[in-house]
Amino acid sequence: MKNVYFVGIGGIGMSAIARYFLHEGAKVAGYDRTPSPLTAQLEAEGAEIHYEDSVALIGQAWRDKDNTLVIYTPAIPSDHSELCYFFEEGFEVVKRSEALGHLTAGKRTTAIAGTHGKTTTTTLTSWITLRSTGAGNAFLGGISKNFGSNLLLGGGDRMTVEADEFDRSFLRLRPTIAVVTSTDADHLDIYGTHEQMRRAFGEFVERIVEGGVLIEHLGLNIEHNNKHITTYTYDLTAPEADFHTLGLRPVGDGTFRFDVVCPDRTISDCRLGVGGEINVENAVAAIAALWAAGDFDEQGLKSALEEFSGIKRRFECYINTPEVVYIDDYAHHPRELEAAIRSIRGMFPARKLTVAFQPHLYTRTRDFAPEFSRALSLADKVLLLPIYPARELPIEGVTSQMLMASITAPCEIVPKAELAERIAQMDTDVVVTFGAGDIDRECDKVAEVLRNKYLA
Repeated sequence: MKNVYFVGIGGIGMSAIARYFLHEGAKVAGYDRTPSPLTAQLEAEGAEIHYEDSVALIGQAWRDKDNTLVIYTPAIPSDHSELCYFFEEGFEVVKRSEALGHLTAGKRTTAIAGTHGKTTTTTLTSWITLRSTGAGNAFLGGISKNFGSNLLLGGGDRMTVEADEFDRSFLRLRPTIAVVTSTDADHLDIYGTHEQMRRAFGEFVERIVEGGVLIEHLGLNIEHNNKHITTYTYDLTAPEADFHTLGLRPVGDGTFRFDVVCPDRTISDCRLGVGGEINVENAVAAIAALWAAGDFDEQGLKSALEEFSGIKRRFECYINTPEVVYIDDYAHHPRELEAAIRSIRGMFPARKLTVAFQPHLYTRTRDFAPEFSRALSLADKVLLLPIYPARELPIEGVTSQMLMASITAPCEIVPKAELAERIAQMDTDVVVTFGAGDIDRECDKVAEVLRNKYLA
């Protein structure tokens, strides 16, 4: 196709595919609801983007249905006028997941799935692959600080992709190696029940090619009927896992040194360049994926771990001084919140922790309200922002106040626009912002008020 049009081009997964087609020389255009750093970068690379749902704004080049592929995200409502136009006029229209399945076909694909941890694990796997083999390609679910992008085109036939369970998107992939980090209940608006969601993960495992490998977190025990694969387990420290760490020890700056036990070797004295035990466990999963692929340089792997600088909005450290710490993280599921808060507690013991959280989706807030409240109660102080609706309409009675009622730590509701100012008024030395909505638009302001207060 000479022309590719994206309905919802600004999403993290969509923008990576758009960037790929730009690299391949296609003419790329699209719609998104609001401008963002991702859309600005795409425009700088040559994409034509508009921010109003209007068929009239679709450029003439992308009205040629014989030479235009249309890719859309399921987050776009079915009555979106541009999407309806393309369907009604007989264009080739595919979901993002279908496009990704096509782009990975014929590659040695490692697909990282899971309700949390998959973005960091995918990015670690792609970075280590590049550094230890000199090649590799990747479609990422976040902006890698090492690549400065959510797309890696490093050459060769190895592909690393984030396998998204939302809308069953990961069932379009045919991986050689699959990693599953977690199968906690989520997206119940799509699946209905946790059991149905776990069945979808089983279907994903059944799509691993014959002779392929499944690497699952210890204890998941995913049920499937794929008898032509080999299964390994991983864990942070559990000795019964096929891959785990030994001698996990803090370095002093929030990072850790550790040995990694593999089925045939122990990789000694590793250090991960970003903090948190949760990230060390993700690194174990990434190492397991490379081990399963069978061709990596051990010293290159260790260097890659140490040089890993993380992902935008995944445990991203803006400030780390004895006076004040500020971290931003994408966590939007209660298990993610709990794991991240406990990890931060371990990194900075005996310090006062303030958590600002923007709930994401009315349905998720409703379905997991008690779990969110328990996780947030681990903080010393909680600031709750109003719910970020994303693709949803409000649900009566579902608000941030319903979480506040069960949080045992001191808690208050703060409008997003007032977040930085409120944090500046507080007595705290470790601040974390959480959420998958637009709370990240406030990060620079929060960092600035903290620097002015504690470091000026």
